[in-house]
Amino acid sequence: MLQRFLEHAEKVVIGKRESFRLSLSCLLAGGHLLLEDEPGMGKTTFAKTLARLLNLEFSRIQFTSDLLPADIIGVSIFDRDKQSFVFQPGPIFSQLVLGDELNRASPKTQSAFLQAMEEQAVTADGKTYALQQPFFFIATQNPRRSIGTFPLPESQLDRFMMKMELGYPSRDAEISILLNGDSARALAKLEPIWDPGEILARQAEIRQLHVAPGIAHYIVDIAQESRRLPHGISPRASLALLHSAQAYAWLDNRKYVIPEDVQAVAISVMSHRLVSGDELRPEVGNDRARELLHQVPVRP
Repeated sequence: MLQRFLEHAEKVVIGKRESFRLSLSCLLAGGHLLLEDEPGMGKTTFAKTLARLLNLEFSRIQFTSDLLPADIIGVSIFDRDKQSFVFQPGPIFSQLVLGDELNRASPKTQSAFLQAMEEQAVTADGKTYALQQPFFFIATQNPRRSIGTFPLPESQLDRFMMKMELGYPSRDAEISILLNGDSARALAKLEPIWDPGEILARQAEIRQLHVAPGIAHYIVDIAQESRRLPHGISPRASLALLHSAQAYAWLDNRKYVIPEDVQAVAISVMSHRLVSGDELRPEVGNDRARELLHQVPVRP
């Protein structure tokens, strides 16, 4: 099923098979994804392709400096017929929500997603509303050196299970992009591969994949070694490493986790957690994550 998914995805976004596999691992592990890259790299098309192939209800929120939390969550409007206030849900009430240029919004608006990401619910006017399931939030952000951006606080960065950069396409991939024409037309022709019910079932199944004690020790060794750095990873990140490695193993048709699964997801899980707000180059986190993997031996 993974191969079929990747073959269809590549009809729209060429040369990003591993990025799609990691994003599926993130979704199946119950996490959320942060895409950081230069403008024009295909981040929005990438998210739309996922939504189309997974048959998820899709909404897009374009973040700007004047966007308010109510624009995301929704508002209560007085209904004259009912003589009461009725809650009108905002765009966050979808299954795959794309938050475009998240770091262009003010910190107050950014924080509107904290409860949604952690609890799969939002609160408005004192009432809590459950979000649709599965709920997968993909946020894009421009590099922090860009003009007009507000760096995400560490508390919010830690709620993203993974962060990825799509990066520039290879020469052959870029030639294919030029010759294959309009990606929007290819996107419109895609047929769903999975459905929401199947995703929920797979999420539950993946949490049951066998994890040997040595794998758990290996993950904790990485976490404790990271805490020698100015910014180490949290216990939430250790869980993210475990769950995303389980999903990566499941996509490889295995019912158990091996060290290579942990290593495959580790950079995406750790990179954004190993940097501070004043470090502008995203590759700093990637380099630190790679160095940790190099330093920490695999337990027998």
